Amino acid sequence: MVSRVAKKQGTTFQMKKWEQEFGKEYTDRNNYTVSAMDMLYKKNYGITRTGLNKLFLGNLDRSIKILEVGSNIGSQLASLQRMGFENLYGIEINKYAIERSKSSTKNINIIKGSIFDIPFKDAYFDLVFTSGVLIHINPKDIKRALKEIHRCSNKYIWVYEFYADEYENVLYRGERNLLWKADFPGIYTGIFPDLKIIKQRFLKYLKNKNRDVMALLKKNK
Repeated sequence: MVSRVAKKQGTTFQMKKWEQEFGKEYTDRNNYTVSAMDMLYKKNYGITRTGLNKLFLGNLDRSIKILEVGSNIGSQLASLQRMGFENLYGIEINKYAIERSKSSTKNINIIKGSIFDIPFKDAYFDLVFTSGVLIHINPKDIKRALKEIHRCSNKYIWVYEFYADEYENVLYRGERNLLWKADFPGIYTGIFPDLKIIKQRFLKYLKNKNRDVMALLKKNK
């Protein structure tokens, strides 16, 4: 159920970029089908996205309610749907990406929304996840973003992001302050004592020394 309480958080520099042409250009560059996305992951890491999904979520009930924060056109959600997950939702800040999602997905609920003001009630989802989204949040705003994700999750938080031991500002599309690497699973557990990492995997790129991280965290009730 969508919450009727609006928090009206301030718009950040990064939000403005992703809402506008910069975000549209990203969508056009990353318009992947599930099969194409699997090929990209296989090329980068030696394992498909579907393979990773099964490794992390394969034992979960297919009827659980899942939210992706920053879903773009819904490729990740479509991959989960192909695994048999039924109750799939996404929020996305870029209207163009939402429109594109209507033709690239079916029976997946993707609506306009911000990571700082997720338009759902507390603990509404069994699992909330991001995939390459936290990296675009300014470190000074990250706690506010993670609090919203934590608020909406009843049980699990799943994270897949670029990794570094410490926060590192990386040049992205020729600009600064649009991408940061960090230990996002560690940041989660540092902020929320009720979260525990139950599964984590570092994903080393086959062609360079960079690493990404995927982790599944669980609330201890």
